[in-house]
Amino acid sequence: METQQGEARTGAIRTIVVVGGGSAGWIAAARLAARHARGTDDIVVKLVESSTVPTIGVGEGTWPTMRNTLAKIGIGETDFLRSCDAAFKQGAQFVGWKDGSPGDAYYHPLNPPAGATEVNLSPHWQHLAGAAPDRAFADWADFQAALCDAGLAPKTITAPEYGGVANYAYHLDAGKFATLLRDHAVGRLGVEHIVADVTGVTMADNGDIARLELADGGSVAGDLFVDCTGFAALLIGKVYDVPFRSCRDVLFADRAIAMQVPYAEEDAPITSHTVSTAQDAGWIWDIGLWARRGTGYVYSSAHIDDDAAEAALRAYVGPAAEQLSARRITIEAGHRERFWQNNCVAVGLSAGFLEPLEASALMLIEASMDAIADRLPRTRAAMDTAARQFNESFTHHWARIIEFLKLHYAITKRVDTAFWRDNAAARSIPDSLKERLALWREHPPAPQDFAHAREVFSWPSYQYVLHGMGFETHYPAIAATTPDAAIARRWTGRIERMRADAVAQMPRNRDLLRAIREHGLQAV
Repeated sequence: METQQGEARTGAIRTIVVVGGGSAGWIAAARLAARHARGTDDIVVKLVESSTVPTIGVGEGTWPTMRNTLAKIGIGETDFLRSCDAAFKQGAQFVGWKDGSPGDAYYHPLNPPAGATEVNLSPHWQHLAGAAPDRAFADWADFQAALCDAGLAPKTITAPEYGGVANYAYHLDAGKFATLLRDHAVGRLGVEHIVADVTGVTMADNGDIARLELADGGSVAGDLFVDCTGFAALLIGKVYDVPFRSCRDVLFADRAIAMQVPYAEEDAPITSHTVSTAQDAGWIWDIGLWARRGTGYVYSSAHIDDDAAEAALRAYVGPAAEQLSARRITIEAGHRERFWQNNCVAVGLSAGFLEPLEASALMLIEASMDAIADRLPRTRAAMDTAARQFNESFTHHWARIIEFLKLHYAITKRVDTAFWRDNAAARSIPDSLKERLALWREHPPAPQDFAHAREVFSWPSYQYVLHGMGFETHYPAIAATTPDAAIARRWTGRIERMRADAVAQMPRNRDLLRAIREHGLQAV
């Protein structure tokens, strides 16, 4: 590492260098270029990636935020679905998490409970369910669970791109997604693509990165550097030595085994939600893409060894697994103590990683780039304030994500294996979550419980998990004569009609995807 004296780099931000490719790097480059490169800002975006370092490539689940991201960078939904073998995702189903008994399953749909801006349906649930007091909250409070049960899509072929009857995200092929983003960023948005290994860094005398030194003898200077180098954390970790904050004492999973499973038949149904099935020492994800399923076992090596975990995944997949290879991945659960240091900001795996239980990895990349691209500091003098705000926001976001993932484990009634017993032990539950659970026994999660302006998981998500897991509550009955109860009754009546209409009108997930591949959606 060299130091370049005399370059305080306090001037205008003109050149942004993204280091690393994959989904994180190319989302970063595309968002920055789409927002700034062709405007009056006169900003140049460059991406440097190695030809010898493979990407992780297993982040195949997204949030509805991906629709906004794709629209902002100018990729049409039809092109995206065709290029990435993508399919629609309407939420997640958790199988065996509550107590492991037959029929133990609940949904966390992407739709909020109906009427969420007018009424909190949670305290009315048991009292208005009537003749079906055991009816699942997600099915009672919204219609999306019925679409998932029936394998139906969230929209029809006549809907415009990125619009639908139900809220939705995607399952996608991560490798093909990175290729689409690269081609679009370079071909349409003017991102300069540099394929080279980074061998060193030259520093300015104020501690900023002045330029990257490359293996071919060249260098790349910049004013802002976005570290998308994955677990290597080439800049935020190796250059700035920002400490890594582990959360292994809360979330035990430190391994994953992934497997790609072809469909047995070409016209096999495509599940319109992620299926997360509890296992003895973790859980198995199962997602449907156009041409295959993505599966994987996320587990704790303290509770099962790698070979036994792979055997469990192969048993889940069935006879088809005999011809398939499995990929083993190490998970370092946690995040950096700071994400933006000097003129370097970490995005993606270089910032941190958690188990993919609620598909937060790609969402965090999107949220990071929204914060960076939409509030890009114009000068180096303004960068320290931007960095401080960014670090405060994302320290909060990571803490809340860890808390929400832990919620799935903390309130389980499973005691059949050490993994589940240890997860429910008080010593592994954050104090903030303990406090919330004590409150939520008496009062349902509500907007007032989340004071941060932009929560990644807000009160509807907590309600779906709490009620889906059978969390014991003591909500008092609400008198039928109150205005709140009248609003709740009105919405429950609407939900029945909305459910019937949606189930009758929505096509099968695969049928819609086939129609889109053949005919396309209406461009916006």
